Amino acid sequence: MPVTTETRPTTGVSRTAVIIAQARATENAREDRLFADPYAQAFVDAVGWIQVAQAGRLNQGHFVLRTKFFDDYFLAAAASGCRQAVVVAAGLDTRAFRLEWPDGFRLFEIDLPGLIAFKEAVLGVQGARPTCERTVVRADLRDAWPAELLASGFDPEQPTAWLIEGLLMYLEPADSDRLLTDLGALSAPGSRLAIEHINQEYIELPQLRAVHERLRKVGASWRSTVDDPFGWLGGHGWNATVTPQTELAARHGRPVPELTDPERVGSARMWLLEATRSAEAGSPAGAGRA
Repeated sequence: MPVTTETRPTTGVSRTAVIIAQARATENAREDRLFADPYAQAFVDAVGWIQVAQAGRLNQGHFVLRTKFFDDYFLAAAASGCRQAVVVAAGLDTRAFRLEWPDGFRLFEIDLPGLIAFKEAVLGVQGARPTCERTVVRADLRDAWPAELLASGFDPEQPTAWLIEGLLMYLEPADSDRLLTDLGALSAPGSRLAIEHINQEYIELPQLRAVHERLRKVGASWRSTVDDPFGWLGGHGWNATVTPQTELAARHGRPVPELTDPERVGSARMWLLEATRSAEAGSPAGAGRA
């Protein structure tokens, strides 16, 4: 399918996927890049560069460190023997194409049909070939997406590495809880989860006022926060750990992104979390869904 005006992601949360692709394209052009993403620039070229507020530019370093953090999360899961992953609201994620996966690894990408159509069109023009068994699932996460995932060949009896990147703040709290409940029902013992979220103090930062106004205009307002991610995830059957951006920046020799630096934003937090399925959560209940 060609890239057309109808398939370009110009509104809503899909628009933010292009902004993240811009950050990845900029990083890919660096000689000291933390990761390679040879397809990010193609997505940007197909839409045109989107001008972002000053806060968005300040957060570019966070988008880069976040990408590297979740890359490493997936590679560690694969190295431990996990052979199945799901990228929830995959957007313009290209990990299925740019990471080195073990033989037989299966990666499922879930997102809205319109964004997937754009993504597939651009990747087709680029002649991109996945380095794993990649399956695209067209579904709205507010609807019966588990049935679509199961129908696509997902095995709920196998440990899964889940990723929810750059999504939860755009969902209503009830939708976030429902997503984690459905996800947990599909998670076998040994499954992993990685997420990004924000606390209330982060959403209230004065530096983000212009960002919120732009997001509101394109229909992508932030709608939820979590102040206790450990308790929240624990209540859904996951044991979580958090990695501060200060630690990531030091690990990779990069400056701490300004809007995630405690010295600048106090107790405002943009959480980067990894979690494992707790033993008390039991076996998945999703195998019977169809």
